[in-house]
Amino acid sequence: MDWMEYTILTTTEGSELVSQILLDAGSTGTMIEDKNDVRANQRPEGRWDILDESIARRMSDDVKVTGYFQVDGGLGDRIAFIEGELRRIRSLDLGMDLGKLTTLRHDVAEQDWTESWKAAFKPFRLGEHMLMKPSWEDVETRPGDHVIEIDPGMAFGTGTHETTGMCVKLVEKYVKPGQRVIDIGTGTGILAIAAAHMGANPVLATDLDAVAVRVAAENVKINGFEGVIDVRCGDLLDVVEESGDVVIANIIADVIVNLAKPVRERIVDGGLFICSGISLERREDVLSALKDADFEVLDDLNEGEWCAMAARKRG
Repeated sequence: MDWMEYTILTTTEGSELVSQILLDAGSTGTMIEDKNDVRANQRPEGRWDILDESIARRMSDDVKVTGYFQVDGGLGDRIAFIEGELRRIRSLDLGMDLGKLTTLRHDVAEQDWTESWKAAFKPFRLGEHMLMKPSWEDVETRPGDHVIEIDPGMAFGTGTHETTGMCVKLVEKYVKPGQRVIDIGTGTGILAIAAAHMGANPVLATDLDAVAVRVAAENVKINGFEGVIDVRCGDLLDVVEESGDVVIANIIADVIVNLAKPVRERIVDGGLFICSGISLERREDVLSALKDADFEVLDDLNEGEWCAMAARKRG
């Protein structure tokens, strides 16, 4: 089966929004190529296997967000949807620089696609003690490390983005054994699995995208947490009836602002809301929304152009 790579040129700030458009169109994966990510990882315990500044110099100033689509009868409709969404967001004042929003297309055979993933996806560290690895790579662990094994295949969300790394740091810091955790917009399930490694039980992971739900469920099984993590398909809190000690949402600022008050009803008194996917330009908006919803901000992290927060629900 042949696939088409569909790339949109944007900015660091716009990459999450553009990635979501590709996923909403039915992309079976998205990959973000951003020279700022390379520079952010020039340290001994960097999350990537890239330690050469010349790589960043060779990369374009444009951030490339690439989606993957099967070449079939529905391809034209999917492309039309993407182009319509790009026209829509160009016309809106979203308070962020979205860049060129021009597109590139490239056909690729399935075998070439799979092998390119294997060449790009190397083990890396998230937080202090979470190690991400594909099945074909070995990794050396340190005392206290937890290994999360994910094979991206035709999936998406390998965890390299700053927002995921900051969320994992907050999960490591605040999630305790036996706590009930809810992960909204779970993607490949990385944050839900990280919470389970910290001893959370039970964990509920939700996502609107059926492909994400299938991929997350597969990753839960691979990592041995079938009896701990329940993966459900639904929009945000629509399929959540339970309350959690900790709720995690690594989404975008607009959603978090709108979610602050309703998510409060799904957090026990004194429980925590860990949120990320927030651009620095929207930081104050999120802080204001959390304050209005009667949360006390305990942690406010930032890395690159992004920030993440942990806030406690006041009793």
